[in-house]
Amino acid sequence: MLEQHLPALAILLPLIAAPIVFILGRSTVVWLLATFTGAWASIVAFQLLLTTLAEGAIHYSLGGWSAPWGIELTVDALNAFVLLAVTGVSTMVLVYSKESIAKEIDKAKHGFYYTAYLLAMAGLSGILITGDAFNLFVFLEISSLATYTLVSLASDRRCLTAAFRYLIMGTIGATFILIGVGLLYMKTGTLNMLDLAERIAAFDRSRTINTGLAFIVVGVSIKLALFPLHRWLPPAYTYAPSAVSSFLASTATKVAVYVLIRFIFTIFGPDYVFYDMGMDMVFMFLAIVAIFKCSYMAAVQNNVKTILAFSSVAQVGYMVLGISLVTTTGLMAGLIHIFNHALMKSALFMAVGAVFYRVGSVEVHAFKGMGKQMPFTMAAFTIAGLSIIGVPLTAGFVSKWYLVSAALQQNLWVIAVLILLGSLLAIVYIGRIVEAAYFHDVPEGRDASKLKEAPLLMLIPMWVMVLANLYFGIDTSLTTEAVGHASEWLFQSTELLEVAQ
Repeated sequence: MLEQHLPALAILLPLIAAPIVFILGRSTVVWLLATFTGAWASIVAFQLLLTTLAEGAIHYSLGGWSAPWGIELTVDALNAFVLLAVTGVSTMVLVYSKESIAKEIDKAKHGFYYTAYLLAMAGLSGILITGDAFNLFVFLEISSLATYTLVSLASDRRCLTAAFRYLIMGTIGATFILIGVGLLYMKTGTLNMLDLAERIAAFDRSRTINTGLAFIVVGVSIKLALFPLHRWLPPAYTYAPSAVSSFLASTATKVAVYVLIRFIFTIFGPDYVFYDMGMDMVFMFLAIVAIFKCSYMAAVQNNVKTILAFSSVAQVGYMVLGISLVTTTGLMAGLIHIFNHALMKSALFMAVGAVFYRVGSVEVHAFKGMGKQMPFTMAAFTIAGLSIIGVPLTAGFVSKWYLVSAALQQNLWVIAVLILLGSLLAIVYIGRIVEAAYFHDVPEGRDASKLKEAPLLMLIPMWVMVLANLYFGIDTSLTTEAVGHASEWLFQSTELLEVAQ
């Protein structure tokens, strides 16, 4: 009986837990309840993925009203795969949060932290599985308002400016998306995504549809921090609490990439977006510029969180580049990198947070000698860094392999070379930190005898993410099966829609 309501549970679990956590306030039970909720949501996501892989898409009508008249939750291999990544990483960050926020967030605000965190989880889950374009906007705003709050909770007052900039840019992005959805509704009279796809296909080069597409692409590009609309991201990741940086870097932008894929492939159709409107070359150009420009910016920073923030924008470039190739393999590369990058970046930010916990700084010089003083933390950082670079036997290598393969399948040798060169730039900014940790002594004035490894509750989730990087770099059966189903389904559904028309 419960199994048929799993799509609704994915949203309701964190949504119901959030007000309970707020009422409990600063109690230790709050952390346990939030972590238990995240774990339960992860189990639900895993079961949904197994079901969709075995039986196909799940359609859940809220209130018994069938689509397109009622609101529908739709779970397929694509969003179930991303949902598993989001809930799984979110749960690990919740485990990590207990010790981390004790150092970085005033105790009086801990209840606000877990409440906003669970609301963000609920919003992100809703974005992923809703089948209604307007409700996608609603869930987007729920998650956005929660993340603005999370960023603003740090003890460093600069977080307030970062949160405000994030709020302004996020509001602009959301407004663009809402205007785009409104234009589609004005032309088609429906908000259900599958119904929208059928009705949009009936219009040939409609000015209203074109304008709606433009607004949605720009709005979503702000949300996913696609260059040059990324300026909100580095300060938000830099000045937010370490646990929040890990959460946002692993989930928020990944869900926004999913939204871009969903609108392009499910609603508008890749032929219309990429061939008729020529957006494939636009995305490809912006993705390549993002990879090189933001990798360079990462290489010249001194704050490690800022380095990882610019790295995230560059990695979003790889995801968008895979989409822009408009092939099954290219889309698979982008989808795999959504999952793999969540594992990499969560581990990296957790390691940085652990160093901050002991040293009180995240400048590159603060990492000097940490290889000996915090061996497990720096080993985790190094392995996750190798995954960002794309070294074999790590998850990052799998992403780059599929991306290069997709480029070579289309004889785009220049693109393949640029992908490899972009990976080499990652060696520079990761290498600077690793060099400071292992090839320099602890700076003068710092008592090395007082430095010790991070608490166990920070190390365990950090190493779970690291081991996941290694596991999914060796055994790719789950990721390739899920994204293979999703990619083929997205292209096949477009072909079937064209035949129906």
